[in-house]
Amino acid sequence: MDKNSGFAKRLKELRQEKKISQTELGKIVGLHFTHISRYERGLSQPTAQKLRKLAEFLGVTVDYLIDGKISEVAESNLEDKDLLKMFKEIETFEEKDKKVIKQLIDAFIAKKRIQELARV
Repeated sequence: MDKNSGFAKRLKELRQEKKISQTELGKIVGLHFTHISRYERGLSQPTAQKLRKLAEFLGVTVDYLIDGKISEVAESNLEDKDLLKMFKEIETFEEKDKKVIKQLIDAFIAKKRIQELARV
């Protein structure tokens, strides 16, 4: 898989995880939905400025969006090295398995936030 098709796939998956349309994402980052569609089909690449906006909104690094790799900076910010090892191993899983793991993590995060709100 070349970088362009990897980028296209990650962009589409991240957008769908946020449950937003190409039109909505385009408005957020200042693009027409047709540009988002072309990116997701691997027909073109965004400018560096638009790439930064996409990564920021989608909650990932530009490195991840382009290469699918966690940057060294992101790795160094993760203090739990066992957790980091697990995430690296998970990167080798099939997409359907990754999706289940993401849903489990999302559920735990939501539970924690609800518990924190209940304490306030």
